[in-house]
Amino acid sequence: MQVNDAVTSFQLAYGLKVGEVSRGRLEAHILELIEGHDMLKTVIGAMLQARAGLWNEFTRLHRQMLKIARADPVCRHLMSAPGVGALVSVTYRSAVDEPGRFAKSRMVGAYFGLTPKTYQSGETDIDGGITKVGDGLVRTALYEAAHIMLTRATRFSALKRWAMDVARRRGMKRAKVALARKLATVLHRMWMDATAFC
Repeated sequence: MQVNDAVTSFQLAYGLKVGEVSRGRLEAHILELIEGHDMLKTVIGAMLQARAGLWNEFTRLHRQMLKIARADPVCRHLMSAPGVGALVSVTYRSAVDEPGRFAKSRMVGAYFGLTPKTYQSGETDIDGGITKVGDGLVRTALYEAAHIMLTRATRFSALKRWAMDVARRRGMKRAKVALARKLATVLHRMWMDATAFC
């Protein structure tokens, strides 16, 4: 959260170091640090109040997103895949809308711009980064899901093992993009076949 960053940088400017603190303990810790500094109390107090307001609004929006995802059977089904939460499932479902319009599941990754772009001219054939065509929000959501699957998800799967092999060969960034593309395909197939992730 940017307010956290502002509070931390302001503290550092005055020689007070916040250090590692949990989200729930941050406010109390900062209030301890600024005890006896009236000017800091005024400024940091306003920042902490803004932080609390932002956090409350974020929590309210997150609850609304969860309510939307839980009410939709397709979203609930897609959320059975590791790394796929309410935001990813709702974003993916709304962008694909009708899964039958894709003749093959592997076309979904290309539809969201998760395939390598190619420049060809004469004898020149260069593969570059991804094409980035299609819906950028879905591409970002799938990339975030891939990131979570590779870095935070405790449940191991064949999909994660495949991505870890790609990471060893090509690097973590490319592995996340490849996993996002593969995840788009897997989610489409789960949706079409009404099968659970395994």
